[in-house]
Amino acid sequence: MSTIAFIGLGNMGGPMAANLVKAGHAVRGADLSAASREAAAAQGVSVAENAADIVAEADVIITMLPNGKLVLGVWEQILPLAKPGALFIDSSTIDVASARKAHDMAAAAGMTALDAPVSGGVGGAAAGTLTFMVGGAKDAFDAGRPVLDIMGGKIVHCGDAGAGQAAKICNNMILGVSMIGVCEAFAMGEKLGLSHQALFDVASTSSGQCWSITSYCPVPGPVPTSPANNDYKPGFAVDLMLKDLKLSQEAASASGAATPLGAAAAALYERFAAAGFGGADFSGIINFLRDGKH
Repeated sequence: MSTIAFIGLGNMGGPMAANLVKAGHAVRGADLSAASREAAAAQGVSVAENAADIVAEADVIITMLPNGKLVLGVWEQILPLAKPGALFIDSSTIDVASARKAHDMAAAAGMTALDAPVSGGVGGAAAGTLTFMVGGAKDAFDAGRPVLDIMGGKIVHCGDAGAGQAAKICNNMILGVSMIGVCEAFAMGEKLGLSHQALFDVASTSSGQCWSITSYCPVPGPVPTSPANNDYKPGFAVDLMLKDLKLSQEAASASGAATPLGAAAAALYERFAAAGFGGADFSGIINFLRDGKH
């Protein structure tokens, strides 16, 4: 079994680290939040406040942090402290440029690295069924695969450095756009006298079918596990969707890609968050559309 350092023990990182413990690995975790450290310790993680205190003996070092600036700052701090040949895996969702810079930093320090953002939410993190979108060299991917398999149900090698983040950003732009389309359709269906169930039964089995309908329907009833049945408690919060949509627009600008629907989705979610709904589930934007405030 390996010794694994896990930096960032929040809503996603904590359950991911716990699954590594359950698989028999020695997991040392770090987080600035005392509550996160306490929760991880209850799952068998050996915890510390500072990342620098847990990396010296680690074979694999995983980061799960809010943004690229923090990832680069932490890697700059811990790369000189890690043992030669350690594998660095960043599972944060960050911009592609920062992901590529992290790879360069690791290579300069004699380490291997993967960018491996995830999809599947807190439920997937707890169940060990996350999808990992992975960027990095094939040998690094092969080395990291056994660890990722413990935390995920699907592991996809998307390409070289930064490709995992590129795939995550593209996927979540699709999600943001599709959810708005689904919400608009259900809101319009209400005005046309359609029941939620009737529209769901049609759209979920015909050309309008998508994940935003079949797994995360934004109205109560048709999909009992969707946040719509729990007063739109996340789930996947508006602030997180907005973060990913902003990353998509940064990437579009840098690459010269045309993403008019992505831009429109980002603007709409920004207005939704500014109205005080940043902590609600992103599917709750149907209420914003119903009210005509957009």
